[in-house]
Amino acid sequence: MPIKYIERLQKIDRLIKIKGTGTPKELAQKIGASRRTTIEIISVMKKMGAPIYYDKHRNSYCYMDQGHFNISFTRVQ
Repeated sequence: MPIKYIERLQKIDRLIKIKGTGTPKELAQKIGASRRTTIEIISVMKKMGAPIYYDKHRNSYCYMDQGHFNISFTRVQ
């Protein structure tokens, strides 16, 4: 998975937490990706267990439950 993809996923995660994604088209612009790539990332996030839904009243993707993505390396000793 390229670094750019992970960075976009993390940015989407931050925007979902504050309910500030906007429409799929607006979200694509915010993360610097095509609408298709943005929808693909949302789909991957859902497959990874994120309870994401689109709220038409807020015009934003939201999480049904609180949580976040933690993508990092942890050294085991």
